[in-house]
Amino acid sequence: MHLEAQKGDIIKVHYTGKHASGEVFDSSKGKQPIEFTLGQGSLIPGFEHGVLGMKKGEKKTLHILPENAYGPYRPELVSVVKLTQFPPHITPSVGLQLELSAEDQYPIFVTITEVGDEEATLDANHPLAGKELFFDIELIDLQRKG
Repeated sequence: MHLEAQKGDIIKVHYTGKHASGEVFDSSKGKQPIEFTLGQGSLIPGFEHGVLGMKKGEKKTLHILPENAYGPYRPELVSVVKLTQFPPHITPSVGLQLELSAEDQYPIFVTITEVGDEEATLDANHPLAGKELFFDIELIDLQRKG
């Protein structure tokens, strides 16, 4: 008897995440499979939905649109700041990720996308926002609670 994955199950999967171009952006190959409780929302909705109904040992490819992944790319989350606003111990460079925080607010993670002579561009969008994602997944283990 092979159980089908359902909400509340503890799931282990191996995955390879790819862009539409086929470029790999993340993979569990050569590492431990990821483990999560299906339905708790710890992974993007499209990934969790794709695992529903799978059986142990089953493989499939998921095609996930932005609205079921990291959402649309939002231009209002991009800002330009003067280089003089950076602390002296930080040298702004393209690709550098920073955690910004203000009093009484959650931290915001940004990536520097451009550096000019006097200004730098900060992007608070998730790096995968606005992108269609493809995941090759294999259900390694499934444990039913209770």
